[in-house]
Amino acid sequence: MTADSAFLAHLKEDRRLVVLRLLKEAGGSANDSILEVGLQQLGHRRGLTREVVRTELEWLKERRLVTLEMFKDTVMVASITARGANVADGHEKVEGVKVPSIF
Repeated sequence: MTADSAFLAHLKEDRRLVVLRLLKEAGGSANDSILEVGLQQLGHRRGLTREVVRTELEWLKERRLVTLEMFKDTVMVASITARGANVADGHEKVEGVKVPSIF
């Protein structure tokens, strides 16, 4: 693995953790647009598009960390699951999601 690909893998893992944390802070659910803005505000700007956010949400859904609903075929709403909250809090580990730091 090259240094650049290792960085990109770390970026994805951190982005997934940030999505879970944003969902918790938003009361458990948020749409893809809100999550995109939240990720940008927290420094995840490199290559970030709505499609990237949706791809990450689908990835999280496959691991039962979120549930997804589409509205009018244009808005994707994600809701964090109990398992997703456990991962966000560091009580459970899922490969591909950064483990939160203690601080």
